[in-house]
Amino acid sequence: MTREAPLPRIALTAGEPAGIGPELVARLAASDIAADLVAIADPDLVAAAARTIGVDLDIRSYDPSAPVGARAPRSLAVVPMSLSAAAAPGTPDPRNAAYVLATLARAADGAVSGEFAAIVTAPVHKGVINDAGVPFTGHTEFFAQRARREVVMMLAATGGHGARNGGDLRVALATTHLPLAAVPAAITRTGLVRTLRILCDDLIQHFGIASPRIAVLGLNPHAGEGGYLGREEIDVIAPAIAQLRAAGFDVTGPIPADTAFVPAQLVRYDAVLAMYHDQGLPVLKHAGFGHAVNVTLGLPYIRTSVDHGTALDIAGTGRADAGSIAAAAHMALALAQARR
Repeated sequence: MTREAPLPRIALTAGEPAGIGPELVARLAASDIAADLVAIADPDLVAAAARTIGVDLDIRSYDPSAPVGARAPRSLAVVPMSLSAAAAPGTPDPRNAAYVLATLARAADGAVSGEFAAIVTAPVHKGVINDAGVPFTGHTEFFAQRARREVVMMLAATGGHGARNGGDLRVALATTHLPLAAVPAAITRTGLVRTLRILCDDLIQHFGIASPRIAVLGLNPHAGEGGYLGREEIDVIAPAIAQLRAAGFDVTGPIPADTAFVPAQLVRYDAVLAMYHDQGLPVLKHAGFGHAVNVTLGLPYIRTSVDHGTALDIAGTGRADAGSIAAAAHMALALAQARR
């Protein structure tokens, strides 16, 4: 008789305590996802969120020495972390910034050690963490710095109109959370080559795409119009693409961003590399907002997240849509199982 493999143990971070993150974690725990879920959060915060959404959760303290196994319905193991100040839905408190960062650090350490097969993160509030005096630009940068790895931020939406591979639209970013004025200087030939290599490698290793086809967007309108609308395409982007093509990568561009997502164009590619955050992500979120997944490529472990923010305006109302965190958890589960 063959023994079934244990379920992957997935760490959940609840994000900003005053946002919808705790409710999303509670909703995910109430689902039938076939994973050993472990929340890293204040237990009382998760219990209050469960009451808000009308779910009776069996919350127990996490025992890292316990064997990975089946999770009983509506049960959740929690690594207890204490809030610094009471959380009021919709009203973030900078005093809880240290708590939020501690939950991320615990998840990262557990993933590096192999304790967790993957991390799924609920949204944090970058401004509140910065208000606490801690420079913070986002989850992606936090995990990259802690792991000392170069990483790539990619969002994926199933059912993207015109996309290849069963309708999965994937958009990766050459730069992440930067002011728009800082983007041109941040785009370098070396950086683009590194980003594209990480993107291609992870699409092969984790997404099962044997020969990824990547569309690279230009930075300027009309991809620079032959230099009349900017020279970044000529001086930086095209040389990086040529270098990778010479090495055998199937990379095309620079393509004007205003036509790259036309279905007839998009169907040719497995992923699109946008030059900056708001160049590619509005299109992806239009295609699948609330059900898209943020994936950090290049880490030594799997990390996925939601495609939205803290939604302070509806926190505590029980109206938060758990579609994106469910999609993130199912993708983390699939990637963890594929890795095993």
